[in-house]
Amino acid sequence: MKFVAFERAMQGTGASRRLRITGRTPGIVYGGTGETTLIEIDHNALWHAIKKEAFHASILEMDLGGTAHKVLLRDLQMHPFKQQILHIDFQRVEARTRMTVKVPLHFSGEEESPAVKTENCLVNHVVSELTVSCFPADIPEFIAVDLSGLKKGSPLSVKDITLPKDVKFVAKGQVNPVLVSVTPIAVEVEVAPVVDAKDAKGKGGKPAAKPAAKK
Repeated sequence: MKFVAFERAMQGTGASRRLRITGRTPGIVYGGTGETTLIEIDHNALWHAIKKEAFHASILEMDLGGTAHKVLLRDLQMHPFKQQILHIDFQRVEARTRMTVKVPLHFSGEEESPAVKTENCLVNHVVSELTVSCFPADIPEFIAVDLSGLKKGSPLSVKDITLPKDVKFVAKGQVNPVLVSVTPIAVEVEVAPVVDAKDAKGKGGKPAAKPAAKK
C-alpha cells in the first residue's frame, strides 16, 4: 500500500493540537540508518487506510517529499471516544534485517469439520493474530489456518499449523499457544416428573373410590 506524508517542523502538544484542527495527523518515522523524522498525514486519507488489514500487517510505501520509503506501522493512538487518530508511528524497513511483526490469522473450513458437522461442538477462535519474525520481503499479509480437520477434544495449537517459508513464530510466554478451542455443546435432557404411587391410588396405596353413578 502507498500513502503520502509530509515533513513537519513544529513539535509539542500545542503544535500537534493545532495540526489536528487543520485535518492532519502528526506522526514519526524512526529506525534504520536514517534519523527520526517528524511527519504529518492527511487525516481522512489515513482514516480510510487504517480500515484495511494490509495497512497493519504489510510493508507500506511512504511518499515523503517525493522520495519513497519502505515502512511498517508500529503504533496508532486513537481518541478515546472520537473517530480521530491522534498520532501514528512508522519504522523504516531494511531488506536484510529480520523484523518482528504481528500477522492476522484467516480461518477457514470450520463448518466442514467433524467437530461442527457431526460432533455438536462449538469452535472458538482464541487468538486472531500471531507474532512472527522474518525478513521484510517474507512478511505475509496473513496466515491461512485450515479448520476442516477439527475434531472433538482436539484444540489447534501453533505447532499444528504450517507457517510460510522463512517465517518463525515468536513465543511470548507460551511456547505452543492454543489458536482454536473445541467445546462440546451441552444438551439439555427433559426428565419426566415422578408421580407418587400413593397420590395416584389414593390414601393408603389403594385405588381411590369412584364417584357414585347418578340415578
